[in-house]
Formats: sequence, C-alpha cells, structure tokens
Amino acid sequence: MAFDARSCQINDRDESCLRHSIEGLFLQSPKASARYVLDQRQVWWCRGLIAIGFVLTLLNPVAMLVIFLSSVSLFFVLATVFRAVLVAMSAGRPTEEAPQPIDPQYIYPCVTILLPLFDEADSLPALIRAISEINYPLDRLDVKLITEEEDLKTQRAITAIKLNPSFDHIIVPKSHPQTKPKACNFALHYALGDLVVIYDAEDLPDRDQLLIAAQTFDRADHTLACVQARLNYYNATESWLTRLFTLEYSMWFDWLLPSLQALDAPIPLGGTSNVFRRKDLIEVGGWDPYNVTEDADLGLRLARAGKRTALIGSTTYEEANCQLKNWLRQRSRWMKGYLQTWLVHLRHGETNARELGWRGDLTAHLFVAGTVFSALVSPLLWLICIATIFIDARLIDVLFPGPLKAINFAALFLGNTLMITLLAVAPIKRRQFHLIPWALTAPAYWLLASLAAYKGLWQLMTRPHYWEKTDHGLSRDAVALQRDALKTMAGSTRYAFHGRNKSIRR
Repeated sequence: MAFDARSCQINDRDESCLRHSIEGLFLQSPKASARYVLDQRQVWWCRGLIAIGFVLTLLNPVAMLVIFLSSVSLFFVLATVFRAVLVAMSAGRPTEEAPQPIDPQYIYPCVTILLPLFDEADSLPALIRAISEINYPLDRLDVKLITEEEDLKTQRAITAIKLNPSFDHIIVPKSHPQTKPKACNFALHYALGDLVVIYDAEDLPDRDQLLIAAQTFDRADHTLACVQARLNYYNATESWLTRLFTLEYSMWFDWLLPSLQALDAPIPLGGTSNVFRRKDLIEVGGWDPYNVTEDADLGLRLARAGKRTALIGSTTYEEANCQLKNWLRQRSRWMKGYLQTWLVHLRHGETNARELGWRGDLTAHLFVAGTVFSALVSPLLWLICIATIFIDARLIDVLFPGPLKAINFAALFLGNTLMITLLAVAPIKRRQFHLIPWALTAPAYWLLASLAAYKGLWQLMTRPHYWEKTDHGLSRDAVALQRDALKTMAGSTRYAFHGRNKSIRR
C-alpha cells in the first residue's frame, strides 16, 4: 500500500496486485468466495435432497405437492412479515441530518474515492462535476477514475478533460472476471486514503456526505468499519417504472435498513456511497470479484468479522432505470448476486449463529434470500389461484386439498396486500406523497421482478460470474445533467487544470 499513485511509476507489483485483486479473497477464505456456485458439501446436500424428493414423489406425489407448496407459501409470508416488522420499527426515525459544526483545528482524514467506469464516456461530465463539488478539502481527496483496458472510449473521454491534481486514472488490465468488484480491488492497492468510498457513474452525492461520514467515524469505536449513505432517484417521476423503482428504494434505504441497524443485524450494502475504513476493508479481503452483488456480500462479511455498518443521514441521488430491458439486466444481476451471497452464507453452517447471531442468520435467510425467493414464488401462487378458477373442481380438490388452497390464497393475498401497504408508506419520509397511489400497481412490477429472478437463477447455473452492464444516461434528466455539466465545466477553472492527466496501467 506504500505505492504512490501520483508518481505514475510503473513497478513490478502491478501483476501481483492484479492477481491479488482476483484471487485474494479466495486464497484468504475459500468458503467466503463465490468463485464456485456450490462447494463440495453443498453439492452433496443438493444431490441428497433431490434424491429424497424424487423417491417421496414416486411414493406419494400429492403429499409431496402439499408439503412443497405449503413450505413455499409459509416462507413467502414469513419474508413479507419480516419486512413489515422492519418498517414498523423504522417509523418516526428521521431520514436526513445536518453535519455538525467543524472544529477549525479538525484534521480531515484523507478519503480515496473509487469511481469504477465501463462504457461511461457520456456520464463522465456530470460525475466529475458532482465529485468536484463535494464539500471536502481538495488536498485531502484522492480520486481514482477506474477503467477497463479495453474501454478506449471512456479513456479518451477522461484524457480530454484536464482534471485537477486530486484525480488519478487507473486502467485495469484485461482479465477474468470483468466485474466492478475486481476493478475496485485493483484500485484499492493504490489508494492513499484512510477512508475509501465508492460512487457509481450516475451518482449525485450530497455535498456534505463525506463530512458526515468522517464525523461518524470520529465519534464511533473501532468496530465501525463502514457507513452507508441512503440512495434515491432524481428522475422518479419520468415513467411508471421509475416511480415503482423509487418506491422500492425508499422502502429499502429509509425504512428497512435503518431497522436492521437497530437490530444490530448485518446490513446488505448498496453498490455505491458506502465509506469504509481502508484497514478494515483490507482485513476482510476486500470485495469478492466473483460475486455480482459484491455490496450485499461485503455487508455480511463485515458482520461476520465482528465489524459494524451504520447508516448516515445523507442521500446520493441516482438515475432510475427508465427502460425495461435495461432494468431487467440490472435486476437479474442483483437477483443472481443475492443467491450467490446466500449460498456463500450457507457454507458457514454451524458458525453462523456464533458469528452473526440469530438476527444475522434471520436477515440472511428472510431478507437476502427472501428477496429472490419471494420473486420466484409469486408467479407460482398466482398460477395456483388462476388454476382453481379454470380447472375442474374435482381435479383441483385432488391436486390441492382444502387446507393447501387456503394456505396458498392467504399467502398470495396477505403478502401482496401487506407489500402494497408498505410501498404506499415508503415515500412518506421524503414527503413524496404523489408516489403513494402508484403503490397499487406494484403487482405488475413484481411480475417483472419475478421474470428477472428466473433469469438470474438461470444465469447462476450457466454464467455465474457474468456482469450484465447497466446503461446510464438514458433518462431525460440524465441527459439534461450531462448537458449542464459540460457547460459548467467549460466556463469554470474549478474542474480544469493545465496539467497532464496521470494514468496507471500495466
């Protein structure tokens, strides 16, 4: 970590850094890595369960159907009720807070900002402006623009902007897997800051966010390893899809995660605006380059190491996906990553209760896995409901005995009614009351989430480490932001200096 990125001197450590970025976590703790979808013990468990299920189905298929569907319905209800309890716990807690006054003698910790970019040339101006306007001493910032070796378009866009001296450009050598966490691991080897924060290409963080984060660390004990800012969307009203996406994020970051913090349970991190103590991040092995939701995985891994995560009252605004195909790509990756994270959690077996406690174990099953399984189960419950209307009643009574029908109907209608209610409550803290009626359309949104979940499940079996790229800069608001940023940067010396950009490459 002694390498000075600003010197731009290429040394023999680069290849070693790349290897460590890819295999470091697996070599440090194989059970904690998603390099393999299933470990050997999990493979044998799956084979055993399939064999037992096959035999029991042959002996009594109706009984097996009842057991399977009852279990599915019960888990669906439990995952929904768990969220309802978390929302109830979060009522009355504020969303935002102002930073405390700064002591004139305060020594600001150096902060490294990681900006992983891939095919983001169009998003660059607004991102540079947003980072340059952060309210933090310029000489205490170490900003890393991270691009892939093959992404020449973004590299040319970076070279065209004469950036101020706090910016460095890191080019990640071509290697597998080509994922955001691998790129962040590589850049971490050249980080200078005591604190490390990640922002995505479309992010607009609050100006005081790093001040609040630094103060939070100053007031906390050594167990605090990460602070997570809240996420929301600046183009919430652009379309039906962006409205539902905003409702979902409001519930997640303003209601659910604060309650997990209150329970002292692990917090599945967002992919951006999380600030780490660098030494703690290195201690737990950094990000898992094989996990496509490296953020949620890292939140559990920090908790397993006895470290805490805290939410701060600061918001980063992002661009909500406004195009369906793009949304499906992003959501299927998330679903696949949650399954990866849950399978990794299961490998620890008997140590889960000791390392995470019952709250942490419950969070992994009902919150992380529950997100995916609820999406997988929902269409099945709807199909059963429709089948009872159109299929002969005598056949229905054989396939779905009375108690099973009651359980499935209760799960479907109780679960959907409860989740619609939670979504209606979600925007209240931000006083976005105009979004509340849109919660009634959520079942259609959840069907899309189910489609993404099945796609993610298929990819887990066929392409587990493939990172589906989310395109940015598609919305009207994003285009306007880029246009405005270009004008601002052209007329200001705050962003442009007459020095040559610096790059670190193999």
